[in-house]
Amino acid sequence: MKTKMEDIDKLIKEALTQEEAKFYDKLEEQNVLQMVGGLFRGKNKWIMYLMNVMTLIFFSLFVYCIVQFFNTDTVSELIKWGLGSVVFLLAVSMLKIFAWLQMDKNAIIREVKRLELLVSSLSGRMSE
Repeated sequence: MKTKMEDIDKLIKEALTQEEAKFYDKLEEQNVLQMVGGLFRGKNKWIMYLMNVMTLIFFSLFVYCIVQFFNTDTVSELIKWGLGSVVFLLAVSMLKIFAWLQMDKNAIIREVKRLELLVSSLSGRMSE
């Protein structure tokens, strides 16, 4: 499958002008680390910084609740600390899911830009 994708990319680059081909190269697929780095670029990077700070805070509170859970003897305290640890672990999980959804959104936007470039290039060639 990879050879077919490489062949398609090669055909697309041959059909594009040099300037369009450079822009097309910028839109290539990214690995996971590049996608994570992409979260901290753009207009909403402050949200990702805030989400990471909140993730660290919630994880610290989760660890604190777990430590307290194992250091207590009464059942009511066990329930309180156990419930607190579950709540903070859920919060960390939701923030991580938010980050993964943002990475997926960025990948979809990149693919839409590739399609827009191809459509505009083809429409320009058809009008000539």
